[in-house]
Amino acid sequence: MQKHTTSHVSVSTITFLLLLVIGQAAEGQATRTWVSVYGNDANDCSRTTPCRTLSGALAKSSSGGEIDILDSGGFGSATVDKSISVIAPPEVLGGVQASGTNGIVISANNTDVIVLRGLTIEGLGTGLTGIKVLSARAVHVENCTINNFTQSGIEFVPSSPTITTAQLHVSHTIVRDNFGANTAGIHVKPGTNVMAVGEIENTQLRNNSAGLRVEDNSKVIAKNTTAAGNSGSGFIAVSNVAEVTLNLDSSVASGNGFGIRADGSNASVLFANSTIAGNGTGISSNAGGHTVAFTGTNFIADSGTATGPNISPQ
Repeated sequence: MQKHTTSHVSVSTITFLLLLVIGQAAEGQATRTWVSVYGNDANDCSRTTPCRTLSGALAKSSSGGEIDILDSGGFGSATVDKSISVIAPPEVLGGVQASGTNGIVISANNTDVIVLRGLTIEGLGTGLTGIKVLSARAVHVENCTINNFTQSGIEFVPSSPTITTAQLHVSHTIVRDNFGANTAGIHVKPGTNVMAVGEIENTQLRNNSAGLRVEDNSKVIAKNTTAAGNSGSGFIAVSNVAEVTLNLDSSVASGNGFGIRADGSNASVLFANSTIAGNGTGISSNAGGHTVAFTGTNFIADSGTATGPNISPQ
């Protein structure tokens, strides 16, 4: 009997110690943290004692939490591995400078949702990619500016055996002056067995190697979006093996090498209520690609042809 009592006490003690250790491990991770140019990563990232960098705040933020930027400045490159919102309010410049590296890399779980709002991500002419998404359930890029990278402004390349569908949502964002071979201001190219679903809205894609480039296993819509001054295509769908569909609504392609281009027999670009003007070639199909213009809803002032049903007059 005494032996049973001793065992019971021992188990209770161990349980208490385990709970204490777990509590201490969780301590220091908060649902809301702050960064400031006057902060220090040794701080707890509270509003009164903020951290200095996004990386420092991420380490002390719980999954599903929020990091708020208190004042204007640069807060360093970061790798995001959990659900998080990073928010710079309208009056604050939330800077991320990335010389020779990526600005923000997202490598999260297949259930994680990431929100980036109000950030200015600057490649300084040597940075690789502004926002590179390797894995996540959904990524929201809102009211951001992404400049001067040697590859893409946003590279959405989710690839994971546990992710079947990944979402990209970009709104009220400027992506400009990003150049690289087969890249773009926004480049959507999911891995094998992953479907990418994208929505680009009220966004400017200017002076990149291409404006918006979508590839195999992608379904993307761009609404109220302008692709202008891009050296290649303003909007391009590329099918190497699998089907890809790009839908344009109330969008503009102007001053690009190609306004709209479909490349590959499983690539389709459908457009309505849109303007294609001032490009080297307005509408282009290659290797069996399909471009479909809906009758009477587009303004087309460039050379080129559209193929498929519901052809608008050229």
